Amino acid sequence: MKAAVYTRYGPPDVVVQIKEVEKPVPKDGEVLIEVRAASLNPLDGHLMRAPFLLRLMTGLRKPKNTRLGADVAGQVEAVGRNVTQFKPGDEVFGACRAAFAEYACASESRLVMKPDNVTFEQAASVPVAGLTALQGLRDKGKVQPGQKVLINGASGGVGTFAVQIAKSFGADVTGVCSTRNVDMVRSIGAGHVIDYTKEDFTQSGQRYGLIFDNVSNHSFSERRRILNSNGICVLAGIGGAGSHEGQWARLGGSLKALVASCFVSQKFVTFIARITKEDLTILRELMATGKVTPVIDKCYRLSEVPEAIRYLEEGHARGKVVITVESNNKT
Repeated sequence: MKAAVYTRYGPPDVVVQIKEVEKPVPKDGEVLIEVRAASLNPLDGHLMRAPFLLRLMTGLRKPKNTRLGADVAGQVEAVGRNVTQFKPGDEVFGACRAAFAEYACASESRLVMKPDNVTFEQAASVPVAGLTALQGLRDKGKVQPGQKVLINGASGGVGTFAVQIAKSFGADVTGVCSTRNVDMVRSIGAGHVIDYTKEDFTQSGQRYGLIFDNVSNHSFSERRRILNSNGICVLAGIGGAGSHEGQWARLGGSLKALVASCFVSQKFVTFIARITKEDLTILRELMATGKVTPVIDKCYRLSEVPEAIRYLEEGHARGKVVITVESNNKT
């Protein structure tokens, strides 16, 4: 079968290759998926370029794990022993390793059934971004009905889910995005939209009970200024998504914010999403009932994974970037 592989660190168009590799075999508790779609996350680019601190975990000189992709949607091809919830032919989505391939294996506990009213591309865009938005708003941000919630980076992969999920909780949502995305962010549920090219939201005078920050392009003090006295600022993925250099450079500032928040009523919280069947099921139901509709910017073929990662790294994707995989002629 074909799969995206990288054996050294560097930019995607240099180090990523589409190669023939052995088709995986599901272990106990695993499901073999015929991949129909997979989606990109900022981590894919971080893993390839791998700043020094990350290489301590992924391999100093070359990557230990040479495969990419965590979000997957497809059809069950086979199941391992002890799998009871899925059977061949089921259409599923969830999280796995090595999703940028024609076939992938995933733990039964990290998959749920795909809603009939959702495409494979839409389903594949959900797991990491959707779980980040759901867990950040619900668990870390303690979002409440009627609460004023500001989502910085509302047009990105996580942001488009965060707008819709916050609205599903009954929040009064303000989204921050660029001019070209204002109408889209409003269309997915933001009651108010701030164009950051025309207005600095930290100077607006409006206060919020919750800030969900995917970008982290403002200082700790600036964000404190627009938080209620007991407000919470959630920093998605250690200070918000962005370029790989910027995200790692902001780590120190985020940690300072966390330390300082221990001494005031306002809270700054950073986290990384957990993959759970329970929360995937919640996202499934939100899609099935039409409360959440994944936003997809572009779809690329499996052979175009390097171009897809390069596009995502530019930082202007509207919603998710998806890899589609043909369903025939697989070996």
